[in-house]
Amino acid sequence: MRPPYPPPPERSAELRRRFAEEARSERPDLSTLCLLVGAEADGALDEAGMDAAQVELDGLAGRLPFRPGGPRSWAVALRELLGERYGFRGSAADYQRLESSLLHQVLVRRRGLPILLSVVWMEVARRAGAPVYGVALPGHFVVGFGPTEEQVLADPFDGGRVLTGSDAQMLVAGATGAPLQPSMLTPADPLDVVLRILNNIRAWAATRPERTDVGLWAVELSLLLPSHPARLRFERAQLLVQRGDFVEGAAELEAYAELISVVDEGAAERVRGQARAARAMLN
Repeated sequence: MRPPYPPPPERSAELRRRFAEEARSERPDLSTLCLLVGAEADGALDEAGMDAAQVELDGLAGRLPFRPGGPRSWAVALRELLGERYGFRGSAADYQRLESSLLHQVLVRRRGLPILLSVVWMEVARRAGAPVYGVALPGHFVVGFGPTEEQVLADPFDGGRVLTGSDAQMLVAGATGAPLQPSMLTPADPLDVVLRILNNIRAWAATRPERTDVGLWAVELSLLLPSHPARLRFERAQLLVQRGDFVEGAAELEAYAELISVVDEGAAERVRGQARAARAMLN
């Protein structure tokens, strides 16, 4: 197994407890949740390392000009600081690295996926008092500044480039082939951001059969969020069976079948068949 290596079971259990508690708090803290994800992925990230990452975000915020002006001025100030001065940006190669989805690694490498770079932009800007939020465009996460009528978008993956309306339209058209809709420009909820990060990690693991361990913890963290797709339970069951945990995998399949039986008895029976097949592997 290539690094990063996961933490021991006791540490993992504590991280998951804190993750669930933070996710259910009145105002979930995005950077804390992202660092807890990072600690679940990387056993080398201890409490001192998590604190250091928060201090780094604080320090970057302290280097921004004091209230530079309206939304566009904030976007330009973030681009000049993070994109130009510190070199935060992404490239195609970053999609092949698990580290690109881990906040503490993104802060060190200054490289990452669009959504993690956007987290850096948001957390630095928020600390400095900017009207900032994430915007979950289909296929490409960006950052927004200001109210709807004055909204300015920036693309941290491209070094914080300030986007024109046609730029945003091209990003959406390139990802979906469909036109940009106003609903796509609404601020993303922090928990939706975390779920999307975990979805990216699950997608990374799904193409690497030797990393079912990563897929499993990403699914299990997703299940700790207050709102999540029910089908994640089916995915967890499949991963357990793939990893040879036939008893727990079968039990999870049966629980999922019970859950969906009220809406699709045919699908539920097929899942029960998979549970029976998993149990048969014990013989």
